[in-house]
Amino acid sequence: MKRFEIKSFLDDKAFEYESPLFINEDPIQIPHKFSKKEDIEISGFLTAIISWGNRKIIIKNANSLMNLMDNSPFDFILNHNKNDLNTLNKFVHRTFNNQDLCFFIKSLYNIYKNNGGLENVFKTNKEFKNLNHVIHNFKNIFFSIPHQKRTEKHISDPLKGSAAKRINMFLRWMVRSPKKGVDFGLWKNIDSGQLSCPLDIHSGRVARSLSLIKRKQNDNLALMELDSILRKFDYRDPVKYDFALFGLSKYEKFH
Repeated sequence: MKRFEIKSFLDDKAFEYESPLFINEDPIQIPHKFSKKEDIEISGFLTAIISWGNRKIIIKNANSLMNLMDNSPFDFILNHNKNDLNTLNKFVHRTFNNQDLCFFIKSLYNIYKNNGGLENVFKTNKEFKNLNHVIHNFKNIFFSIPHQKRTEKHISDPLKGSAAKRINMFLRWMVRSPKKGVDFGLWKNIDSGQLSCPLDIHSGRVARSLSLIKRKQNDNLALMELDSILRKFDYRDPVKYDFALFGLSKYEKFH
């Protein structure tokens, strides 16, 4: 296909797959359980962090985590005590264990108490073309309190070469328009045109089959390659194509 044909094809697929039906099988259903801004962003953040592996297990474990937090994540973050943290001891998702979770709770407490909340620590100049430095700075703030070195692996850093799939997915949830009923559009200090697609093995395979990426690794260089083309397709909302790439892989086995 020629480039304009690829754009038209992906426009159609993005329109098809971005619908409330998408929520039923996706981890984004977890923050959709809440109405308060802070509950949405905290549940979304924690869900995104454990979003690797089997989707059904991700959703099951994210629901279990919300139950452990009394289905009031913001209140839990602000008012937890040592006994509350002990209730988290059984939680594990792959390599993300209870020690990692307890640190995440403490760091989120620090962010909401001393740094103005999650939206504030992701604030950016809208002149920046992407959020690589914003994510890097967020990671620095997140790990600015005492922690085990092993826990750092759960937040990726684009400036160290990562595609930062889970953080980019979380940012899509928070920033993109809610007009189609999927994303939330809660955060106004980031422009949708600055977002990057959550690049993983599945979206990467589809992107390569459409000649949107030449690089073989699913790293930050590949993501910048993908970004440059998707922003030409739609500079206001390049990440709408995440729905197309995901849907083509998941439901149409396109490769």
